[in-house]
Amino acid sequence: MAILSVNAGSSTLKFALYPVDQGAVQPSVLVGSYEGLEPNGAPMLKYGYEGEIRSVPLDCLSREPFACALSQLKNLVLTLPNIPKIQAIAHRIVHGGSLFTQSVISTTSILKELSKLNVLAPLHQPHNIEGVRAFANAFPDIPQVLCFDTAYHKTVSSIESAFALPAEITSQGVRRYGFHGLSYQYIIGTLLDCTKRAQGRVMMAHLGNGASLCAAIGGKSIATTMGFSALDGLMMGTRAGSLDAGVLLYLLDKGLTPEQLEKLLYKKSGLLGVSGISADMRKLRASKEPLAIVAIDLFTHRVVREAGAMVACLEGLDVIAFSGGIGEHDSRLRQSVCEKLSWLGIKLDETLNQAATNDAISKISAEDSAIEVWVIPTDEGLVAARDAQALLAQR
Repeated sequence: MAILSVNAGSSTLKFALYPVDQGAVQPSVLVGSYEGLEPNGAPMLKYGYEGEIRSVPLDCLSREPFACALSQLKNLVLTLPNIPKIQAIAHRIVHGGSLFTQSVISTTSILKELSKLNVLAPLHQPHNIEGVRAFANAFPDIPQVLCFDTAYHKTVSSIESAFALPAEITSQGVRRYGFHGLSYQYIIGTLLDCTKRAQGRVMMAHLGNGASLCAAIGGKSIATTMGFSALDGLMMGTRAGSLDAGVLLYLLDKGLTPEQLEKLLYKKSGLLGVSGISADMRKLRASKEPLAIVAIDLFTHRVVREAGAMVACLEGLDVIAFSGGIGEHDSRLRQSVCEKLSWLGIKLDETLNQAATNDAISKISAEDSAIEVWVIPTDEGLVAARDAQALLAQR
């Protein structure tokens, strides 16, 4: 038997298949993603199976791209040799709100309730939910398990999650929630297996197109940089991160509509907006344009600035872990951040830092560093698969 973990986005569909042996979820045997599922895109399937990476163009003809991709994925998992039978499908759902603080088996009423949160994560939530419905139609006899990115932060205190707004507003659920929870669950779980110091004060940095920091003590989240929505905190690929609310009032006064403002904040800001070139850190590193350098410097500064807040909440620091596409593969970013935090007693081993780009768990701090520094390639799908298996076992 196996668990299929999926993450449905606006133009992508990521998936991984995890076998289950004697009740324990094993490493994935099939990992892949569909890109270019947006209108007029160039749909492409890329997947890894039995040590080979394969790319297959997706010919959708007159069919809707996501439906076409789902049909091909279903055929793939049913026809590849040695693929175990799927017993559940685990979905990453970005926002669980106040009601959903642990994974649940999907129902029509739950999906309806989650749809009310679309406005809080418009880039992710609607597509996550539509993905659940599409998979339920394609695999009608298989349980669909919903795993929430907000759930890991349920341990954050009421003070940490509160906004300084009137009670009639905060009583509607307007508070800090935090995101990237599935990633942080994997990172902290891995750290706890690797070092005793992870029981202490840990700062995790999930740095990618979406980016945030999380402070944890004893393996539990106590603070994070994202808040009510996935717009808060760090500068990101196309999102600005924390922004003076007065800027939004100014732009509204200048005539921007709410729709234009949403597009600006979610899709036209961040690394892309500052550089005017790309949201991809790799392209900015390769560019000689002055604004590319500005974008990288600002991204680094925002990580360091928010790190200071996390260290203050932790009242010290024992471990830092980098993850996400940028955190795992950009050694210069890790070096810059650690140098700017060297007053904490952080010392990197330059050789280890340069070598830590091969998708392996790596400790990159020097032996005499006061704080351990790790690179932990994240696996959100594995966390979702474990949650799904646990729910099935309970049933």
